[in-house]
Amino acid sequence: MELVALGGFGFAFANSPAPTGTDWVRFAILAAGATVHIQLTRRQEERRRNRTRTVLIDLIAVWVFPAVLVLPATLVVALVVLTRIQRWFTARRPAHNFVFSAISHSLAAALAHLTYVALGPSDWHTLTGLGSLREFALVLVTAAVYEGVQVLYVGGILTLTSPNPTPRTVLGSKADNLLEAITTGLGAMTAVLLVTMPPTVAIMAVVTVVFNRLAELDQLQDDVVTDSKTGLLNMRGWSESAERALSRVSRADGTLSMLMIDLDHFKWINDTFGHPAGDDVLIAVAKALGEVTRPADIVGRFGGEEFLVLLPDADTAAAEVAAERVRRTISALRIETTDKRGERTEITDRTTSIGVAVYPVDASTLDGLMQAADAAVYEAKENGRNQVRFARNDRH
Repeated sequence: MELVALGGFGFAFANSPAPTGTDWVRFAILAAGATVHIQLTRRQEERRRNRTRTVLIDLIAVWVFPAVLVLPATLVVALVVLTRIQRWFTARRPAHNFVFSAISHSLAAALAHLTYVALGPSDWHTLTGLGSLREFALVLVTAAVYEGVQVLYVGGILTLTSPNPTPRTVLGSKADNLLEAITTGLGAMTAVLLVTMPPTVAIMAVVTVVFNRLAELDQLQDDVVTDSKTGLLNMRGWSESAERALSRVSRADGTLSMLMIDLDHFKWINDTFGHPAGDDVLIAVAKALGEVTRPADIVGRFGGEEFLVLLPDADTAAAEVAAERVRRTISALRIETTDKRGERTEITDRTTSIGVAVYPVDASTLDGLMQAADAAVYEAKENGRNQVRFARNDRH
């Protein structure tokens, strides 16, 4: 990866013209804006980074992407390095992490700049209607290269080094990537202001500070209802969503089912392989539940090694099919992790005991359904584990 980066930098610098006086002025404006942004959001950014368990989306593209469009490659990379140094004092992470992030950001910016220049940008001061459409399309292509290189470079490294990589841990969530796209879009707007009316870039400094704080607020709201380990809903988030689904089904005189999923012999995993391995199992199960349930189903972590799935509009027969599918899927998982000595190992053949409760047959409230499903889980465990049990077995 380092050789790829060095090759990219070498090619970009070899084809980069010497900076002009205008280039230096624009660089100074972007550097000042980035510095104001970083320094005024240090506390918010530090808290946001400490809460993030997956790929962190940096909001500095507001300043880097306009450099991609209007500055030579040497100044583009210089701006990235300047921002990364300031970020290092904020996050206080190991130096090698920031060397890697600086390389990935710089390479993405340099290659995006080369793409933009190769496709023949126009003088923005002389654009006509059709010309502006062409230029807009060119900016979109450049943005795609800028984001795509980062995804490939960072995602490739994480995929190779993570014991149990998932799309979320490697690429970030949909919300994370939407945030990155918005930030890059703001960067394109900053470029237009920088070329046509440079003093107005100060407005973007204010916008980015507010945007950073809104991003933190959105993350705080998400953290309240999300289990940090698995990325699923926690009990608060799950209960709120489940209550809304139950109310809807109740008004329509419909039905729904609840699955309570308990991983068998989970303590043995922690005792044998260590707690990090147990965490990897929980993450793998959470991912599997997301893959084998419907978009309308509500999946959450109940606590410990227990999970809950609410199946709107699912009767007894549909619930049995869903529960068996979950049981078989978890049993087939092959989970790559590490043991207590840090050596690679694989955990397989994990079983689950699943309790099923159906509304309105077994209970008419969410708490009642949970109690009924919990009782069914205990019955499954008492009868040998690795099976599905219904709250009222006299119906089967």
